[in-house]
Amino acid sequence: MRVLGIEGTAWAASAALHDTATDETAIETDAYLPDSGGIHPREAAEHMREAIPEVVATVLDHARETHDGAATDDPTAAPPVDAVAFSRGPGLGPCLRIVGSAARALAGTLDVPLVGVNHMVAHLEIGRHRSGFADPVCLNASGANAHVLGYRAGRYRVLGETLDTGVGNAIDKFTRHLGWSHPGGPKVEQRARDGAYTDLPYVVKGMDFSFSGITSAAKEAVDDGEPVADVCFALQEHVFAMLTEVAERALSLTGSDELVLGGGVGQNDRLREMLAGMCEARGTDFFAPEPRFLRDNAGMIAVLGAKMAAAGDTLDVADSAVDPDFRPDEIPVTWRDADADTRRRAVTVESEVQGAEAVVTLDPGAGRVTKRRVPKSYRHPELDERLRATRTRAEARLTHDARVAGVPTPLVLDVDPAVVTLTFEHVGTRDLRADVTEARVRDVAEHLARCHDAGLVHGDPTTRNVRVAEEPTGAASAADDRTYLIDFGLGYYTADPEDFAMDLHVLGQALDGTAADAEALRTAALDAYRATAAPLAVDTDAVRGQLGAIEGRGRYQ
Repeated sequence: MRVLGIEGTAWAASAALHDTATDETAIETDAYLPDSGGIHPREAAEHMREAIPEVVATVLDHARETHDGAATDDPTAAPPVDAVAFSRGPGLGPCLRIVGSAARALAGTLDVPLVGVNHMVAHLEIGRHRSGFADPVCLNASGANAHVLGYRAGRYRVLGETLDTGVGNAIDKFTRHLGWSHPGGPKVEQRARDGAYTDLPYVVKGMDFSFSGITSAAKEAVDDGEPVADVCFALQEHVFAMLTEVAERALSLTGSDELVLGGGVGQNDRLREMLAGMCEARGTDFFAPEPRFLRDNAGMIAVLGAKMAAAGDTLDVADSAVDPDFRPDEIPVTWRDADADTRRRAVTVESEVQGAEAVVTLDPGAGRVTKRRVPKSYRHPELDERLRATRTRAEARLTHDARVAGVPTPLVLDVDPAVVTLTFEHVGTRDLRADVTEARVRDVAEHLARCHDAGLVHGDPTTRNVRVAEEPTGAASAADDRTYLIDFGLGYYTADPEDFAMDLHVLGQALDGTAADAEALRTAALDAYRATAAPLAVDTDAVRGQLGAIEGRGRYQ
């Protein structure tokens, strides 16, 4: 199969030809480069209007020249491609509409099927295709987006994502403040080579990350006289460590041993170095495509378009409207084995478990668990020491205070700040992800409501951070059947309904990544939270409103 792909979500006017028989992909790109500042939607659309016909014509000529060995003017001859694929979203609406119109016209002229591709899923699929991985987690790090995706029950689930702006846009906002031209990422990377470490904000909330605070702090640091090279160095160290940490959390949650990188920011050497180091330490395979497939390009559109066309996943013209807010988790994944995720997510009982942040040694016989936050070699040593110490102290305090509030948590038996180690009472028999049931999920939501009433959040209530015990074997049995919250290392004290909503959001993301019936479980969790929180000092209406805002604001815009 030969597929012509067209990309035009923002800055790259691109067309490509992918041949499945040879696995060769020819790409033609005409990039929009603004004179100053960031991408201007009107200017980008004007560029797209001029450049798309030219890059498509170049690739179509190539398709004709290589079709059956020679070009032909015979109107009865078979078309030079078998389908036309285009980036349907997310992206800038004016740019997407130009690309959509071009794709419809070309598919109609050639009388071949039309395929609408999600741009962000294409970033993931090109990594999976080029690596040969079966079922990887994907970190997408691009200008307008930043998220971690994993496959579950026929869809790509968003396991974690930016809470405000894309990673590339965050860096560009800093460089615009300095008066540097777009794109800013390569310039920050170059200046960072001469820089030294300085502290900046580091914001990871469960499986999500936030960049607006660190961008503002970086601007202020330069304005206050910090050397630009030092701020560039620190900006990279903090932002990329946040991305790497969340990627590791996703690997730990899903049980995957494969990670692929996507997006234009993935061309940064320091980010790839961090991800490779993290994966090596975990025994995880890591793959980053070559740069031409990392930045926005039509090659990835053509490759995924070929997979979709082969699966019969095509569009009628009437149904081919573009979607600037097209989320990757809206796409039924028709081109993959639907059972792939169930094969790699088997959960086994081990005496030593490597989590995202720590090594946990289980000793049920002695009734204790030892948790040691190991140094993360991918993080700068000063940043790593700060995070490990802060999170260890917070975890001990919050675990105790949640227990006082009536939430089942393990007793804190010992805290050793010198070696960043905690010793807890051993609770439960397995993680919730081994058997996600509605009753247990309702328990977790009720526990979160009690935490919030006490003025604290868990910070990372994934199914990996819930321990469950076996049901009692009989009426006279004293066996423990409670559902425990563990690992309060990302928790903090707060009275803000938005922070409470973040706990519910993270729980929902974890259910998406580990449960086949995630939607029903999400509903049950919200019902249980509301029923428990209503008589307490928690403004449930405000929390629900903030949850809707978190799940709908600014991302993928």
